[in-house]
Amino acid sequence: GGPAVLLESPEDGGGRREAGAEPPARRYRLRDGCWVFCALLVCFADGASDLWLAAHYYVRGQRWWFGLTLLFVLLPSLVVQMLSLRWFVYDFAASTKDSGGGTKDSGPRGCCRLCVWLLQGLIHLLQLGQVWRYLRTLYLGLQSRWQAEHRRRHFYWRMMFESADISMLRLLEAFLKSAPQLVLQLSIMVQQNSIEPLQGKGLCWQGTGWGKGGPWLLLWALMALPAGLSASASLVSLAWMIASYQKVLRDSREDKMPMSYKGAVVQILWHLFTIAARAIAFALFASVFQLYFGIFIVTHWCIMTFWIIQGETDFCMSKWEEIIYNMVVGIIYIFCWFNVKEGRSRYRMCIYYIITLSENAALTILWFLYYDRKATSDFNALILVCVVSSSFALGIFFMFIYYCLLHPNGPIFSHRSVGCIFRQEPPPVPVSPVEAVTSPPRSLPRTTGGERDGAPGERDSCVPVFQVRPCAPPAPAARAPRTEGPVIRIDLPRKKYPAWDAHFIDRRLRKTILALEYASPTTPRLQYRTPGAPQEVLEYETTV
Repeated sequence: GGPAVLLESPEDGGGRREAGAEPPARRYRLRDGCWVFCALLVCFADGASDLWLAAHYYVRGQRWWFGLTLLFVLLPSLVVQMLSLRWFVYDFAASTKDSGGGTKDSGPRGCCRLCVWLLQGLIHLLQLGQVWRYLRTLYLGLQSRWQAEHRRRHFYWRMMFESADISMLRLLEAFLKSAPQLVLQLSIMVQQNSIEPLQGKGLCWQGTGWGKGGPWLLLWALMALPAGLSASASLVSLAWMIASYQKVLRDSREDKMPMSYKGAVVQILWHLFTIAARAIAFALFASVFQLYFGIFIVTHWCIMTFWIIQGETDFCMSKWEEIIYNMVVGIIYIFCWFNVKEGRSRYRMCIYYIITLSENAALTILWFLYYDRKATSDFNALILVCVVSSSFALGIFFMFIYYCLLHPNGPIFSHRSVGCIFRQEPPPVPVSPVEAVTSPPRSLPRTTGGERDGAPGERDSCVPVFQVRPCAPPAPAARAPRTEGPVIRIDLPRKKYPAWDAHFIDRRLRKTILALEYASPTTPRLQYRTPGAPQEVLEYETTV
């Protein structure tokens, strides 16, 4: 029921590598394991601090805040756990079916499968699906280092698939749980004019040496006191997951340069400060205008979702999945920038941050005009407004550092970009073919010369099908192309960056590729259908 996948050896006519072919096997490094371990700690700290805070509200008798805090913990977690369990059920059931097992297995093998089912059910029931996937990613990464040479690549591929899964799950959870939790806790702090959560003895800022300056203690609590632990953990989780998602996505695509850990850390700081400014502006405005804040959030989400849909993204395998994905990205756009379209994103990003800056300024100014002056002095309110603006400016500063110094494609202001291994740009004048990729299937006759030439105004493509179109010399890249060895040919056009490749999204395709890779004596390379030639696409579809 999926796309056609063929495994060809060089003797069978496997052609030269196109954009996306696999490079030589890469090694799992110690820093990769440390990065995954830190991500696991961030995930644990985010969930544990929220549960601790909910318990604190319950003990203090604040049932309303307890209910909202627990709602933003359990509801997103249940959604993510159901999705994770659904993926596991498909993967495990498919692997069981492929291994020759049936529904009437008995003995040790059937008992082992039953134990796996029970264990996974218990793990996801306890809301620990992400923790299990992080530990599995570490295990597969270490196995890719310790196994024999011919087995390393298999474990590395499985580790990359698991990293993609956990990145997508954690990104979804971060913006369904951490982002609303961050705004909620900041709003509670501002509205109550006291730092209630996780404070132990109840630190209230009236009557302190700060005058009536609640915002000073609020900012101090976010950095130093346990009172801001939940909000701080949510903020770090949001920034971490955006950077981690972008890094795993780039590492998974062989036509893109990988992101360095320096770039990932700077990207964390970029999103940390911009999201902090955005969340504080939201909290200030929501503390005075609760109803209008809800209207603003829904309106912004609708506009951003429509903007994303209008851009015609290509992330998912079906139309309805794509619409749901666009709606989720619309939630992300409430808080920060997230690239979802191929091409230079600087103009779209500039438009987004101009809108964000205008909204932050409007929300903060409206709060400054209508806040309760009996609770907070004008001086401290002005300080808080400066904190919002300076945090946003600091985030933009780190964004420029990333794009000017640490972007994988090179500096954004450079004359040429070296991020892509191959540039798919057709030449203005047809040139003689350089090398055939493969011969057409025997069930379909080869196109004749007269059909290829055609009328002068009919088609621009006058090069024989199943031949590599000549292109400009590729820019130097860090990932050297590989032309030897077997080829896994996938009858799908490759998705454009920043979308995931089809074998990371379509689990049927992933299962088939892993089976072919495991059965192959040497590491195969992937080859997607070339989308640039209409005749080649037509012959592919007709044959299938």
